[in-house]
Amino acid sequence: MRTRTLLLPILLLTGLLASCGGSDDATLVIYSGRGEDLVGPLVDQFEEETGIDVNVNYAGSAELALLIREEGDKSPADLFLSQSPGAVGFLEDLGVLAPLPSELLDMVDPADRSGSDVWVGISGRKRVLVYNQDSVDVGSLPASVLDLTDSAWSGRVGVAPGNGSFLDFVTAMRFQLGDDVTLAWLEALDANGVRTYPSNSSIVEAVGRGEVDVGLVNHYYNVRALAEDDSLPSRNHHFADDDIGSTVIIATAAILEGSDRADDAQRFIEFLLENDAQTYFATETFEYPLRLGAGPPEGLPALSGRGVGSVDFDALGADLASTLELVESSGVSDGS
Repeated sequence: MRTRTLLLPILLLTGLLASCGGSDDATLVIYSGRGEDLVGPLVDQFEEETGIDVNVNYAGSAELALLIREEGDKSPADLFLSQSPGAVGFLEDLGVLAPLPSELLDMVDPADRSGSDVWVGISGRKRVLVYNQDSVDVGSLPASVLDLTDSAWSGRVGVAPGNGSFLDFVTAMRFQLGDDVTLAWLEALDANGVRTYPSNSSIVEAVGRGEVDVGLVNHYYNVRALAEDDSLPSRNHHFADDDIGSTVIIATAAILEGSDRADDAQRFIEFLLENDAQTYFATETFEYPLRLGAGPPEGLPALSGRGVGSVDFDALGADLASTLELVESSGVSDGS
């Protein structure tokens, strides 16, 4: 039977780490930065189909990456599921991830796996601008995320500066446009009266009730909200394909070096990349499946061109701390 441990929140990139207990040697231990509502049903199905017992510890991806660093070779974790490539890249830089076999890596596009073969993408989320169709003229929506600093959007934009996906997006912007341009954009957002929220879902809710007109989120949050209540006025606006605002952020899986359950961990990753699980991501969580040949969720544009294909996800982890510092120095994280 799968047990669930909800880890207490800890400060990003600090030593204030919560400990999670060990596990029976016969149990596959997963540290999951993906929420239980997203992956829990898949864990249940995996247990039922394979007879393998699984223990899942849920927390933020960055928190768990820091916990693994603190635990070192005594970590009970066999497998790490990350909401963002930044956290798994952080562990890659520490050298604590085991190489994955080529038959597993070859299930996805080369852009969606580690250059050093230690992690593989499972599903993708595209950055979009959610807007309130009752208060925003579609014709006025910007083609580029950079245009949100215009005076026309003063006090009308919401962001989640502490969210891992936002930090990955900002890191991607740094790689593509440089630190100076990225900092100037963040400072201009702050000067333009940007509103800050704790999460993507809280931004979608704020847009839906008219608190702000638009917000930067991952695409599937509003798709899920509309699936639950199609009367909501919130809609997704996709930036131009070649715009940094269309960054695709991938959820990843990696096996910890020294795991004595590596075979079971590999089996779980393969399960996540098989057709049933990939269909689950497309139809239940409304994410983009990453298995080669899989199409986009119904009603969503394909990821053709991957407009930010020049972004090196392997490098995101190394720059996670400096991105956080950049966002904090801009004033955006101060709240408004």
